[in-house]
Amino acid sequence: MDERLLDAICERLKPCLFTEHTYIVREGDPVDEMLFIIRGRLESVTTDGGRSGFFNRSFLKEADFCGEELLTWALDPKSGSNLPSSTRTVKALMEVEAFALTADELKFVASQFRRLHSRQVQHTFRFYSQQWRTWAACFIQAAWRRYSKKKLMKLRQKEEDADESEGSHETGGGSSYSFGAALLASKFAAHTLRGVHRNRLAKTARELVKLQKPPEPDFSADDAD
Repeated sequence: MDERLLDAICERLKPCLFTEHTYIVREGDPVDEMLFIIRGRLESVTTDGGRSGFFNRSFLKEADFCGEELLTWALDPKSGSNLPSSTRTVKALMEVEAFALTADELKFVASQFRRLHSRQVQHTFRFYSQQWRTWAACFIQAAWRRYSKKKLMKLRQKEEDADESEGSHETGGGSSYSFGAALLASKFAAHTLRGVHRNRLAKTARELVKLQKPPEPDFSADDAD
């Protein structure tokens, strides 16, 4: 960001102090300000809207920020007057000193400086955002689990095919009818177990937590200018 934009933001920052164990914002509550931490330590937690089984915890310290949902809201020309909901619960673990930028002030700066809408600023913001970092980590983990399960299924398929091929060679020549029947029964059992295993994997995949991707403003109108 250039000096003019930084000066415009700094002029609107309000110093604030939070005592130990104070809740800055709770998950689901409206976000009415962004906080830039100067001193202290905070806990940032999300359950993804109370979704069963999901819990993410991180910590904020000097030079970190929170309330980044407000930036997306301020940069979106289509956003209304309703403030965005917080995706995390932020609590002060000790006395915290910070600068606050209110929703109205941020909206004003965003309307006056197009530089704030640049892709470079957006990517930098996402890189340091706890909200985007959590989503990215969950996205990568879910992709890796799907890849690992597919790889394991292919490996087991090859092993079962190899066992069936070996069994068919052993039945050559004067093999008895009873041995052939036993082989067919084992093949049937293998296919049945394979189907059960696939259904189990599919159910597990469906149960994997799919953290919602943070909302993105539509800059198509700005790009067209």
